[in-house]
Amino acid sequence: MLVAPLLFERLRLPGIVGLILAGVVVGPNVLGLLERDSTIVLLGTVGLLFLMFMAGLETSLDDLKHSADKATIFGLATFAFPMLLGTGAMLLLGYSLLASILVASCFATHTLLALPVLTKLGIMRNQAVTVTLGGTLITNVLGLLVLAVVVKAYGGNLTLGFWLFLIPALTIYTLATLWGVPKLGRWFFRRFGHDEGAEFMFVLATLFVVSYVAGLIEIEPIIGAFLAGIAITQIIPQMSPLMNRIQFIGNTLFVPFFLISVGMLIDPLILIKEPKSLWVAFVMIAAEVLSKFLAAWGPGKLFGFKFPSIMMMFGLSVAQAASTLAAITVAYEIKLVDQLTVNGIIAMILVTCIASPWITERWGKQVKPQTASAGNDQISTQPLAKRVLVPVANPNTEDNLLTLALILAKTAKGTLLPLHVLSDKTSPVSPEAKILQNQLLAAAETIAHAATCDVEPIGRVDDTIDRGITRTAAERNATLIVCGWKGYSTTRENFFGSVIDNVVRRSHVPVLITRFTQPIKNTRRVLLAAADWEISSAAFKPNLTLAKNLATELKATLQLLVVVTRSKKTPFKPETVGLSAEIPVQQVRGNFVKKVSRLLLLDDLLILTASTHPNYVIGMSALGGEPEAIARTHQETSIIVVHFPANI
Repeated sequence: MLVAPLLFERLRLPGIVGLILAGVVVGPNVLGLLERDSTIVLLGTVGLLFLMFMAGLETSLDDLKHSADKATIFGLATFAFPMLLGTGAMLLLGYSLLASILVASCFATHTLLALPVLTKLGIMRNQAVTVTLGGTLITNVLGLLVLAVVVKAYGGNLTLGFWLFLIPALTIYTLATLWGVPKLGRWFFRRFGHDEGAEFMFVLATLFVVSYVAGLIEIEPIIGAFLAGIAITQIIPQMSPLMNRIQFIGNTLFVPFFLISVGMLIDPLILIKEPKSLWVAFVMIAAEVLSKFLAAWGPGKLFGFKFPSIMMMFGLSVAQAASTLAAITVAYEIKLVDQLTVNGIIAMILVTCIASPWITERWGKQVKPQTASAGNDQISTQPLAKRVLVPVANPNTEDNLLTLALILAKTAKGTLLPLHVLSDKTSPVSPEAKILQNQLLAAAETIAHAATCDVEPIGRVDDTIDRGITRTAAERNATLIVCGWKGYSTTRENFFGSVIDNVVRRSHVPVLITRFTQPIKNTRRVLLAAADWEISSAAFKPNLTLAKNLATELKATLQLLVVVTRSKKTPFKPETVGLSAEIPVQQVRGNFVKKVSRLLLLDDLLILTASTHPNYVIGMSALGGEPEAIARTHQETSIIVVHFPANI
């Protein structure tokens, strides 16, 4: 588990291949250092479920929504071509019908191994990539369903009663999982969101319970694990520490056990004993590669994609790993296929895992990055979060503030600057206060490290809290400040100025003033509300980009609300500010506070722009009256108020 991935990655080969071959070497068929006993089988089973769970985590239902028609066509094509060619090829090799269909279903599924290549090239937003992502969900689900049916047929249980039970049971099970798990998860995170251990155990419990229930309705547990991943990914931000923990534990512990256990099934001596195995491996590789190419070429031509985009679709969809290994392992366990077949599948995985990144990079370089304004906004505003300063003082609100700051910093590949300021204006700082300061900063640093984000904790003593924040921002070259907010100001604060007011007025960088009433991961909709006159302001586009990024990372929907407050109604064109047609835009006329209040829902994250008052006005909050009025009347709604200094 330690040496094999490192060695193979040095040879520029996928680490997954190294772990499988390590299993071959240490297994009973070569050196015999390890027996494939009940312990290895148990750990391998957990790893198998985790592998399919993480495949589900990387699958987004939103991918289907954006290009539903094209993704559906490609998904059906990349399932049908391998099924037809694969079944025919395996029948010609003398395999039984059921074995041929099952092996062909392995060809139909694929693993998006080359996605990091696309991220590096900056073409993740390309339509061909979106179509491939959506098609992956369809072909993987269909392939796993074929596996379930074949297993039943091989056991002699494929009767009319099976179909009458399976179809309604699977429908209810799928809907209950995709609807119930996110709903239960949001309740759990709202109730126990401050306990990191409880969050992780909730994810594990979800994985195993959903997989177990799949077995109760007589389908393979790996289908349940896949659906559990699709369901729970909706409520876990991609950049969050929790997601990082899930992927870290899975990729470094459970999945390697499964890959090693698969390697133990392989008997390399079959290549000598039965030279036919080489021919079987060649036919498998040829059938899989040809069918995946045809499945990309046909729909690609139909959609009007250029050849580099078609080859990129082919490169993405040709790789075989997670679902393929899962299916062939299940088939071998019930003795539907033999070791010769497993050897051929492993050879196919080896070839396709090497070819996929190479093909994707070779042709992806010829695909131009998206020139849409959405992509440009993302690039142009990334320096905004290069160094994110987040004052931490209250352990009860620290998690949400840090999660928001981490999302912004990681999106921009920036640095988190957690800050705690102690004031010595009225009395010297006590030892107890210093201990609390160290504890708060240590907790913030731990959360940042768990999310693999660069972090620079800062402890400071200053005459006032607000001056300590703004001075630190200037001294440490912060590009953004994220502050907590209780949602209202007292009369005294309005007269003399609160900490937030003073930070906003003195800051030379943008400030996000946040009030979270529930865990940020529970956000289902990001609502950006703006008056019509704000649309043309310089601050609107950065605000829109912030809303887009948060909606993407929180896996929430994005909606823009434009409130017409002027007498003349100017037609608003979404494309002028970089909005795609999929993002709903609503225009209403009337009082800003009332119109926004009527649209708010419990799990909304409302984003507003602070009114800019460069000069101090007695009795007025630096944020303006509208954010506070909405915050007072909607105490259950999470709000971000964005303030840009006058020089931006």
